[in-house]
Amino acid sequence: MKNFLAIYTGTAASIAKWNAMPEHELKQRQAEGVKAWHAWAEKNKASIVEMGGPLGRTKSISPKGVTDIRNNMTAYTVVQADSHEAAARLFENHPHFTHFSGDTVEVMECMPVPTM
Repeated sequence: MKNFLAIYTGTAASIAKWNAMPEHELKQRQAEGVKAWHAWAEKNKASIVEMGGPLGRTKSISPKGVTDIRNNMTAYTVVQADSHEAAARLFENHPHFTHFSGDTVEVMECMPVPTM
């Protein structure tokens, strides 16, 4: 089995749309979404290596220094699967976009560090 990193994304537009909802609707959607997310985690617990969580603000570090930036990454999870395809299928109809305003879940293999 291989490990795969899943990155949940949300554009500024989708986040703004979420934040523009009336307070009562937002609270209801959040409660339903959290419940659905926990149900997804329970259903897939054998595949989850690290549940992960929300991601905070981002800093970019380069030879020129450190800069505050904005990207579309909102959360992450690490899963284990036999193949890239199988790992990706774990996120079909995920609450990230069925209950929340997320745009995509991007799944990539965690490759081993090369040895010399």
